[in-house]
Amino acid sequence: MQSNKHLLVFLFVLLCGKFSAVAQEDLIKPMPIKAMQDSITAPLLPANILNDSIVVDSAEVDSTAGKEPLLLDKIKYKAKDYVKLSQSENKIYLYNEAEIYYQDTELKAGVIIMDYVRNEVYAGRLKDTLGNYSQLPYFKQGENEVRPDSIRFNFDTQKALIWNSRTEQQAGLGQLGSDNMKVYAEITKKENDSVYFLKEGKLTTSKDTVNPDYYIRVRKAKFVPKKKIIAGFSNMYIVDVPTPIALPFAYFPLTTGRVAGLLFPTFGNDPQRGYFLQNGGYYLPISEYVDLSITGDFYTNGSYGFRGQSIYAKRYKFQGNINFNYENLIQSQKGFDDFSRTSNYNIQIRHTQDAKANPNSRFSASVNLGSSEFFTNSLNQINRNNTQTNVFQSSISYSKIFPAYPSVNASMTLSHTQNSRTQSVNMSLPTFQASMERIFPFVKRDGIKKGLIDNINFQYDVNAQNSITTTEEDFFTSEMFDGARIGARHRIPIGTNFKVAKYLSMSLNGAYEDIWALETIRRRFDEEEQAVVTDTIAGFDRFNRYNLGASVGTTLYGTFNFGEDKKIQAIRHVMSPSIGYSYTPSFEQFYESYVDGDGEEVQYTPFETSLYGRPSLNRGSSLSFSLQNSLEAKVRDKDTTVLEPRKVKILSNLTFSTSYNLEADSLKLSPISMTGGTEIIKNVPINFSASFDPYAIDNNGRRINTFNISNGGGLVRLTSARINTGFSLNSDMFTKGGAKQKQDGKNQDPNYGANPFELRGARDAQPFFENKDAEAEDADNALYGNKIPWDVRLTYVATYSNRNREKEITNHSLMFSGNVQLTPKWEVGFNSGYDFKNKGFADTRFNFRRDLDSFRLSFDWTPFGRFERWYFFIGIKSSILSDLKWENRSQPFSNRR
Repeated sequence: MQSNKHLLVFLFVLLCGKFSAVAQEDLIKPMPIKAMQDSITAPLLPANILNDSIVVDSAEVDSTAGKEPLLLDKIKYKAKDYVKLSQSENKIYLYNEAEIYYQDTELKAGVIIMDYVRNEVYAGRLKDTLGNYSQLPYFKQGENEVRPDSIRFNFDTQKALIWNSRTEQQAGLGQLGSDNMKVYAEITKKENDSVYFLKEGKLTTSKDTVNPDYYIRVRKAKFVPKKKIIAGFSNMYIVDVPTPIALPFAYFPLTTGRVAGLLFPTFGNDPQRGYFLQNGGYYLPISEYVDLSITGDFYTNGSYGFRGQSIYAKRYKFQGNINFNYENLIQSQKGFDDFSRTSNYNIQIRHTQDAKANPNSRFSASVNLGSSEFFTNSLNQINRNNTQTNVFQSSISYSKIFPAYPSVNASMTLSHTQNSRTQSVNMSLPTFQASMERIFPFVKRDGIKKGLIDNINFQYDVNAQNSITTTEEDFFTSEMFDGARIGARHRIPIGTNFKVAKYLSMSLNGAYEDIWALETIRRRFDEEEQAVVTDTIAGFDRFNRYNLGASVGTTLYGTFNFGEDKKIQAIRHVMSPSIGYSYTPSFEQFYESYVDGDGEEVQYTPFETSLYGRPSLNRGSSLSFSLQNSLEAKVRDKDTTVLEPRKVKILSNLTFSTSYNLEADSLKLSPISMTGGTEIIKNVPINFSASFDPYAIDNNGRRINTFNISNGGGLVRLTSARINTGFSLNSDMFTKGGAKQKQDGKNQDPNYGANPFELRGARDAQPFFENKDAEAEDADNALYGNKIPWDVRLTYVATYSNRNREKEITNHSLMFSGNVQLTPKWEVGFNSGYDFKNKGFADTRFNFRRDLDSFRLSFDWTPFGRFERWYFFIGIKSSILSDLKWENRSQPFSNRR
């Protein structure tokens, strides 16, 4: 009955199917890996593969003998040209776009032959009349995919024999792409679902899978998909040329997650410290939230260093990293005059809390502390970009909001500032701050505030801290706490504002402060020593102070119209004058006195060491004046189709301010301060400031109570000035629509702005390179015509000083950096500056980068100066083979002092 059923299916196929006139030899001839030339061939199909002329009685085939055939109704199969069932051979032939689906197995090919008695299937390719091959088999079982020339697969044993197989394995956490391992093999034996044996294989990460620019040839290997490849003798080929880079055995991890493993070091030679290994160590994924990598350096003269880095993250909770660096550097050899030993360290911690974790509380940390000369003395290339860092800053804070009305925002902060030049260290361990929201006592919380009374408001805030000032030598010792100062300040500001005569805005304000201190001083004159002695008195004490103020201001507008037919149609001038008054009483009650050796009474305050200043001995009463200006023009657009004129800011800000001391006996008028900014040149902001003194000075440079104009000078005397500007230029700005495209944010470097004078790519794990997307690389692959992409960033600063008639330019410098892309794969970067005052260049660096498809090459060169040196790197882009690299560098710059 089973045979009759198959016969009916066969007759139905004969009536409905289509037969092709393709010759038998076109079906059975194997396809090479490369068209037109190949040394790897697949086996031939049986000679009678399409012999359908032999008539065999169905009775001769005993369906009960042998193993049970496949259940055809469980198999889905189809083909474009025809499906042929041969009862005599117990086979089904599928031709052209043939497909078979069975359980978790999927097979597609140009031709498929299925033996439903042996439960085997064979798949091959098609060859057209021109000799071109097409429709290579595609075999998928579970998540494993193979693209061979031909394949023989048994459904019972799940074993397969594959010729010229091709597969791509994900190397890391990303998606399949140029960073993944491509595996080729002449013959592959599939043992089970997870183990394959390879013969004459090639491993590469090259994007070009037909002609890879490099590959690792393995004679025999065991392949576990998505886990590992264990190979015997292996060596690298570059452009099909064997290299001496070889190993007797090799292990290639292919896991898709984080896996513990060795981090291979960089080899080199230092003239002062001998041969070295750098950045070698071990990577350990502790859990799904945190990992740890430990690397170190070793020099044959005894110098060493080690680094520990841990990165942690929990989605919607927090993320951060911890870095610890230590280096013990030995110069020369013991017994020589130039022998020295230095130990340096650096600690960096970053922690950020996700805003979704807790809207009312937040913890964050940013720590950067260590030896002042760690980066300048470090021999490791990864520290090169921090050699110009002069200030280390740290901050660890926790804040919490109490939302109930009136809401209170409280925070606790530990801060640290370290100057690498002066080696001074300032810390706050800790600072506590709390502030209450503004309260309007004479109006409902959501009511309309109108007039003098309704706008009366007050707040409350408190600030308490333990301030420490020490040196790097005493850092982390008990001596660092000797100069600690502890204090607190409570403050209640109160104010109101209202309109006067409709156009004048007036405000009244005042503030009360209560200062607490845990130590005060007492001074006395010691008759025996004939000197003033200052004693520190431990214990709580306090003083209070307050001040009052008022201000009135308005805004004036002036518009000058020139006509719509003019190039400049109108100019608008906005002025905002204001006058303020402030009053501070005298707090003589917080002052004491002693009699010095001359019998004169000297006043002092016990709160001279207070963190929040001392109480004022003299009454203060002063007037302040301010005038803000802005100037803009309406200009007719060059494009005649644009109907609306464009606005040009001639002066975005121009402010003059001064004050008049009503209580002073002389020199009542303070110097006049001027600040301003303009962007009259598009995309070129210019900021400037100056100070003018109306009083003259004596021969010693001290201000005297004589106006400068009365002393034979001008109305005011220029005492200082500063101008600075910074702007960027790029090749797109000089093409039609390029500037607009930049303003819209397109083609903008995402890293630009973090540090405008850092060479692009300098923060990468492998310096000086950017991993481009494969499609973006293809788009850039065309040769340039006349256009060469480039970008330049410039900053100009000049300062002038004339406080004592010195008329000196104290700072005059131009900093510049940029990149020039000579070809789609050649790029040159530079970073430098010139000091016009001292006539010298700043730290100057040149970086040459070359994209070699699967490889990357860079040459970093500092031609002169304190950090003179060069560094060369070439290595494979893929992270899985990143240890295949070569680095070389000049003598470290720390030895060139």
